[in-house]
Amino acid sequence: MRGGYRKGAGRKLSQVSKVSKNIYLSEDLYKKICNLDIKDCNSFNKKITYLVNTGIKIENGRNVTMMENKLRFIDLFAGIGGIRKGFEDENTVAVFSSEWDKFAQQTYEANYGEIPTGDITQIKECDIPTHDVLLAGFPCQPFSMIGKREGFEHATQGTLFFDVLRIINYHRPKMFLLENVQGLLTIQNGETFNIIKNSLNDAGYNVFHDVLDAQNYGLPQVRKRVVIVGFRNDLGIKNFSLPQGDSSNKKPVGEILEDNPEGYSISKHLQESYLFKKDDGKPQLIDKSSKIQVKTLVASYHKIQRLTGTFVKSGETGVRLFSEIECKRLMGFPDDFIVPVSRTQMYRQFGNSVAVPMMKAVADEMKLILSKTKNVLEPV
Repeated sequence: MRGGYRKGAGRKLSQVSKVSKNIYLSEDLYKKICNLDIKDCNSFNKKITYLVNTGIKIENGRNVTMMENKLRFIDLFAGIGGIRKGFEDENTVAVFSSEWDKFAQQTYEANYGEIPTGDITQIKECDIPTHDVLLAGFPCQPFSMIGKREGFEHATQGTLFFDVLRIINYHRPKMFLLENVQGLLTIQNGETFNIIKNSLNDAGYNVFHDVLDAQNYGLPQVRKRVVIVGFRNDLGIKNFSLPQGDSSNKKPVGEILEDNPEGYSISKHLQESYLFKKDDGKPQLIDKSSKIQVKTLVASYHKIQRLTGTFVKSGETGVRLFSEIECKRLMGFPDDFIVPVSRTQMYRQFGNSVAVPMMKAVADEMKLILSKTKNVLEPV
């Protein structure tokens, strides 16, 4: 009888979608595959599928092993990745990053291949991967004096340092590297910094800090920053000296200047009406013969401020701003570092970033002392 429904009749639908791809093998390799005796794989197609899947599993296992042998780090308040640039090497792997500014995220992605997660205050500590090292250039904020009497954690509530602290308390990384402006030491007559250090001690870390200056690490810029390093107590690292660089071998700013880059000139009108309206030696002017280390590059550099700015004697109007490449060199970033944002954002990003060689010197010293610790791989 024709028609009607018969169970199992009709074209069977595959549960797994398949694609057809051509592969080209040598005659010798083809014969080797055909001669393989693989259980439940009688056809050439099945043998190829089995071998590919097996190879993927082996490679994934190799990648996991490689990651386990590396220092896993997270990058908080990442900016454009300056601390990461100084810390990262072939023996480390980034497992998480966070940065709320959308323009900084663009630059970070362009250079590191990942978009940082957004606002750290909205991210639960349990959602952050396990890590060995925490990096953070957190903004400095005054803390509650009332809260101090109720405990360090309460005192930092509502500040961005609190988010660093809660992540450290939850994950217990082996060590951390924090960076901030020099003024952190004197806010509220030093009470803010005392709360920070005591909070980190209370979390179970031996904490060390110092004021370091970028000009002592091969950069032609005076840039003083507080660097804070901590090691988990059980590692037994009770002494640590932050590297001071070399103050006797400073780089003159003239060495990093370009020859008349286009598009950075300051108009004659602005020069006459504002920059040089007073004969008081300001702003700071440099050229390729300058042997000095310039003032700190600030995030508001694009506003052409006469009292804090440093400008170059060159270009169509005789005076110009630092070029993109010069900003990279002032901060210790490589010339090929990608800057996909506007010029205003570029100046903000480099002005807010860190001196990369300075961070690298500290990171290298941290890794060295950690490598000498016998119980470095023991669990918390």
